[in-house]
Amino acid sequence: MNPTMEIFSQGEEIVTGQTVDTNAAWLSQQAVACGFTVTRHSTAGDNLADLTALLQDISQRADCCICTGGLGPTSDDLTAEAVAQAFNLPLEFDAIAFAQISRFFAQRNKTMPGSNRKQAMLPHGCERIDNEWGTAPGFSLQYGCCWFAFLPGVPMEMKRLFEERIRPTLSSRFLLQPRQLVTIKTIGIGESDIQERINSIEIPAGVQLGFRAGADEVQTKLLFPFNYPETAKLAAKFAEQLGDYVFAIDGLGEITGDLVFEIDKLMTSGKHALAVVETVSQGLLAAKCVGSEWLLSSIYQQSTSKLGQNPLAETDTENLFAAAKAIATDLKKHSGADFVLVQLVAGDNKTLHDKDKSMAIYNTLLAGDKFHHAAHSVAGPIKRKQNQAALLALDLLRRYLQNKSMNH
Repeated sequence: MNPTMEIFSQGEEIVTGQTVDTNAAWLSQQAVACGFTVTRHSTAGDNLADLTALLQDISQRADCCICTGGLGPTSDDLTAEAVAQAFNLPLEFDAIAFAQISRFFAQRNKTMPGSNRKQAMLPHGCERIDNEWGTAPGFSLQYGCCWFAFLPGVPMEMKRLFEERIRPTLSSRFLLQPRQLVTIKTIGIGESDIQERINSIEIPAGVQLGFRAGADEVQTKLLFPFNYPETAKLAAKFAEQLGDYVFAIDGLGEITGDLVFEIDKLMTSGKHALAVVETVSQGLLAAKCVGSEWLLSSIYQQSTSKLGQNPLAETDTENLFAAAKAIATDLKKHSGADFVLVQLVAGDNKTLHDKDKSMAIYNTLLAGDKFHHAAHSVAGPIKRKQNQAALLALDLLRRYLQNKSMNH
């Protein structure tokens, strides 16, 4: 059984919602990757009694606890004092910590305020965690059944200390058998449809299935036990059932990213160039690809009528694709791009602003001398329609580059 870990975040700004606790999310990801079972996220404000009680509770139920925040020089930074009170470990002046804090200010030609001396007061018997990136040293200690590590709340400092000081210690203090997470990334299909497609797959005991739906993709997550022998085989079954909707699989060795990341790899390795005409996405497609050298040009057109066409009904598919072909052919000739991606929309553009009405979008990709088409319906508020239109157009390019089955 994997050892348990709790994440404890201290700070009034977190409790009141003024600061989003990204530290806890990041630490949980690292803990799971190391081989821990994360059982709780706890948060307490700047109240000594609350902090003390929570520390005492954690010491009796968790194998490990990573605590962030409350190590600063001001009166509301109470972590060290709370530890001293909770575990009856009086605070003691650490001369090495004080020298490190003094050096931090001296290197920046600044006078150290007297209040920073507080950061050198550490609980008796703890092990100091040197902080080369800020003024707050961390510290660790064992109490009850739990090993505690106390880190600064500044995300950059916390991450550096975890990666360089805490992670190596964890592997030596605990028997860690990390589970393997495989994430199948899809676009153009929702969670319910994914569930229907994979219902026939028998999931072995010990393998956990989960989903995460975001604005740009839906992830199907498979969490495998340590040294599970058929990880790749089971992941392949899921990918096969999901078919062309899969654009990347993370966790099997290859480094993957979002949709644009995957397209960028293929466009860059193939030394291709792309020109784009956008309507509904209104320039967002180009914005998602900002910095990509393979994007030669992006034209945003208000509507099909601006392209020399009268507004068309959703049933005029042939006319829309004919218009897109003409636009793509002309743009390819003038831009010199290898690929031209044209996005057109049928009907009245007022539909774009109506969250209760869906829009029919027609994407055309000219690659070489062949055209590839895809039609989609997008709904919801204007920003969702805009984002989905950009992603679905890019997905047509992705499918071509990955040699997926397409209509011609």
